[in-house]
Amino acid sequence: MPIRITGMNSGLDTESIITELVKAQKTKSEKVKKQQTKLEWKQDAWKELNSKIYKLFNSTLSNMRFATDYSKKTTDISNSSIASIVTGDDAMNATQTLQVNRLATTAYMTGAEISGDVTKSSKLSDLGIAEGSTITLTTDGKSTDITVTSGMTVYDFVNKLKLAGVEANFDEKNKRLHIAAKSSGKDSDFTITAANADGTDALNKLGILAYDNNAIAEYQSYVDMTADEKQAAIDADVATRLASYISKRTSLLETQQTQQDAVDASKTAFTDKYSEDIDTAVANKADLQTQIDDLKAAIEAAGDEASEDDKNQLASLQEKMTAVEQYEKEKAALDATNQSLAEVEQYLDLSDPSNITASTMLTDEVTAEWDEKIATAQGIIADYNSGTLTGSEVHKTAAQDAKITLNGVVYEGSSNTFEVNGLTITALQESEEEVTLTTRQDTDGIYDMIKNFFKEYNSLINEMDSLYNAESASDYEPLTDDEKEEMSDSEIEKWETKIKDSILRRDSNLSTISSAMKTIMLQGVTVNGKQMYLADFGIETLGYFSAEENERNAYHINGDEDDSAVSSSENTLKAMIASDPDTVVSFFSQLTQNLYTELNNQSKSVEGIRSFGSFYDDKKMKEDYEDYTEKIQDQEDKLTALEDRWYSKFSAMETALAKMQSNQSAVSSLLGG
Repeated sequence: MPIRITGMNSGLDTESIITELVKAQKTKSEKVKKQQTKLEWKQDAWKELNSKIYKLFNSTLSNMRFATDYSKKTTDISNSSIASIVTGDDAMNATQTLQVNRLATTAYMTGAEISGDVTKSSKLSDLGIAEGSTITLTTDGKSTDITVTSGMTVYDFVNKLKLAGVEANFDEKNKRLHIAAKSSGKDSDFTITAANADGTDALNKLGILAYDNNAIAEYQSYVDMTADEKQAAIDADVATRLASYISKRTSLLETQQTQQDAVDASKTAFTDKYSEDIDTAVANKADLQTQIDDLKAAIEAAGDEASEDDKNQLASLQEKMTAVEQYEKEKAALDATNQSLAEVEQYLDLSDPSNITASTMLTDEVTAEWDEKIATAQGIIADYNSGTLTGSEVHKTAAQDAKITLNGVVYEGSSNTFEVNGLTITALQESEEEVTLTTRQDTDGIYDMIKNFFKEYNSLINEMDSLYNAESASDYEPLTDDEKEEMSDSEIEKWETKIKDSILRRDSNLSTISSAMKTIMLQGVTVNGKQMYLADFGIETLGYFSAEENERNAYHINGDEDDSAVSSSENTLKAMIASDPDTVVSFFSQLTQNLYTELNNQSKSVEGIRSFGSFYDDKKMKEDYEDYTEKIQDQEDKLTALEDRWYSKFSAMETALAKMQSNQSAVSSLLGG
């Protein structure tokens, strides 16, 4: 908006005058803004209400409209401390016997205390563990070798265990390693064995050298290997490592190419800019640094008198040094990749690029490792057979499967949870006691389902009635910014709340959907050739004079202990569910289906008016809102144009007055005034 300076010659309060002159046009603009604000509030109110109606439609009613939705069953157990039961809809109504013979457990190892001041960051070499020490972790049928490398810490070792398939942690306070299988059951048990002599020493110093039955069985399996079995193991190990090395090589080649491209680009850019080979510049880097230091010192000595040429030259030299250092980093990264690539390729036979195979070095290395693994196992088994085998003071809890006996039939599994013929049984406690399971129709579940439906329906219909019958606020309009400046925040909130509370008063969409829902609830349905109504199940409204205002269309279940209005009455619904559940299910499945169908019809898409799933004219409201935006812009443009015209006229008047005053001064000067 332009800055307008007026009234300097006339002394008039031009701003105030023009404000009054354009007041009528400003009022028109504010009127449209108020209409748009009310529409926005109406949209917000409908969005909130629409979500509640849609929830009733898409969730509650959708889950009640078929007879199968009421097939609720429950199972009573004579001793709930032994097992818990979840009953499926397809479970048989029957009495069964259950005994929990054994609970599933998870393999867990608590290592012996490690001597010394050990933390997670301690290096294994500081514990006297030799580089190259190798152990084998076996779990879930998979074996993984872990080899101690230079600089490996306790934390690194724990992570290696996790990657191998177990849970692991080092307790710094108690200086112990804790290792557990990832799931319960004997199939998830784990063993940690030494793959070489140093591996045995490493396990001992880490406090996890265990010679439990599973570990001895694994060592024995190595001792008992035939030549063919050993060769098969070697071949499998070679194949696995070969695939890994080929994958690493592919990745390294891609990295190498990217880094080489960066190096080449840096060389070209440097030559283009400085007409000098960058490798020569790297060789003369010390001289370049000396030039920078000398020039920097000269500039600092000159202070404010330092020339711009010197400053520019320093910046150029520093930029050149940055390019040199960046090139050095790129070269170092490329050299490191080349080194890694060379280390990988020594394990590969690249004589036929189309068929890369294992090199002799890889085959020999794997064979040597297996020879050492078998030799280590032979030594351990020999000591075991002679009774001289000792391990760490480690405690290992072996894994076991759960076992239950249901109706005389034994079931076993890795988990304490069993699914049998519609029942989900979770074993909680081993016991010699035989408990009784009684599966029956869950009448309470059917009752609660119906009760919860009416709770949601009543809340919604009461809200809809309150919104439709709201007190009129026709004398209230949204406040302008000027009006808000004259009121407190609490006064503004109270004013706007008055309008928002009445925003859906006598709304046609609200009337349509509310009336449709009430009609369905009143109509009843036919069950076995008989027309039945909610009243036949002891479900009624309180009546016009008994109910609170805007709660006259809510339904109450006679005998509902949570409803003080009818809690003293006989509970007809519960009695009918117990005596004739089929009739109850048939009635309510049909009633909710009818209500679901009606709401589905009400929420269908109408081109240009309503979106699918909307119970109000959301598209039309959006279009109207956009129309208001255009109208507001039109009114604002007119207001600005009108203000500009008036300011132009007053400016012309001020110019004329200034000229007249100037002429008067000139005349007075000529006359000697």
